[in-house]
Amino acid sequence: MTAATPAYWYWEDIEEGLVLEFGPKKVDRDEVIRFATDFDPQPFHLSEEAGKASLFGGLAASGWHTAGMVMRLMCDGFLLKSSSLGSPGLDSLKWLRPVMVGDEIRARMTVLGRRPMKSKPHVGLVQTRWEAVNQRDEVVMTIENWAMFGRREPGTTEPAAPAA
Repeated sequence: MTAATPAYWYWEDIEEGLVLEFGPKKVDRDEVIRFATDFDPQPFHLSEEAGKASLFGGLAASGWHTAGMVMRLMCDGFLLKSSSLGSPGLDSLKWLRPVMVGDEIRARMTVLGRRPMKSKPHVGLVQTRWEAVNQRDEVVMTIENWAMFGRREPGTTEPAAPAA
C-alpha cells in the first residue's frame, strides 16, 4: 500500500483499474487435510499417497480451500478495512492449476468496474477479479464478482470526467 492508500475504504475510494495484492500464505499440509476431512474428502486431498497416484502427483489443496485462503487474505488485507456490505454472488470461479502443499499463494484484486446502486443510494457496486497467484507467479484460481460497499456520501453524483 502507498501513502495515498486510505486507512478505511469507501466505495468512492475504489477506482476502476485499482490493483491490490495481499499475502503470501503458505499452504500447510495439516490445514489441507483438515479442510478436506471436513468439507472435500476426496482421496487426493487427504493423503500424500493418494495425491501421488492422482493427476496432481502430490497432496493438493481443495479448490474450495484455495478460495477460502484467498478470502482470508482479502479480508485481512482489504475487506475488514472497508465499508464492505457483502456480495450478491460470483459471476465466475475457475481453478486453473492445482495448489500443492508447500506452495505460497497471494491474492490479487483488480477493479474492473463500479457504479452506484440505483435502488439503494447508500450502496456502491464494485466489479472485481480476484486471482490466486503461486510462488512461480502462476495464476491458479480466478473469481469474478460484484461486491457492495457503503458510500461516504450516499446519493451524491460522481464528478464529470474532464473533457479531453
